[in-house]
Amino acid sequence: MTGTTTGTAKVTLPADDQILITRDFAAPRQRVYRAWTTPDLVKRWWAGNRGTVTSVDIDLRVGGQWRYVMLANGDFEVAFHGEYREITPSERLVHTEVYETPGASDADAPVVTVTFAESGNRTTVTLLTETRTKELRDAILESGMEGGMQESMDALEQVAVSLD
Repeated sequence: MTGTTTGTAKVTLPADDQILITRDFAAPRQRVYRAWTTPDLVKRWWAGNRGTVTSVDIDLRVGGQWRYVMLANGDFEVAFHGEYREITPSERLVHTEVYETPGASDADAPVVTVTFAESGNRTTVTLLTETRTKELRDAILESGMEGGMQESMDALEQVAVSLD
């Protein structure tokens, strides 16, 4: 595969309670989806350059739970978890996403819809994050998530390209 990209995920705000991320990958969608849903592969890309992934649990079924943990470069732990609500293999995932901080509640969890669309040997991934409030959406944006997300997406592409 040629034509890999770096830092090209686009972030837009379609509504006051939404964040839309779109990123093109130089790999077929089966490879991108596999890298997205296989614990050993997620460990290779999820932290980007921000730390080391220490744990990835994925129970890939409707009602199944997922949880990712990394030791950030500043020597503190960062963890996210959620529940799968919808799964169409290699095409679409819908899940909740909770950043594990004091006071975080699964009841207020944003819902993320991830789609994998293939054209030729390339895949466009879209992530639509829907929050309960504009304030939560803005807090996510202000957290510095875009820099880490760009690094993660770049690493994800490298993992997907490397798969047979």
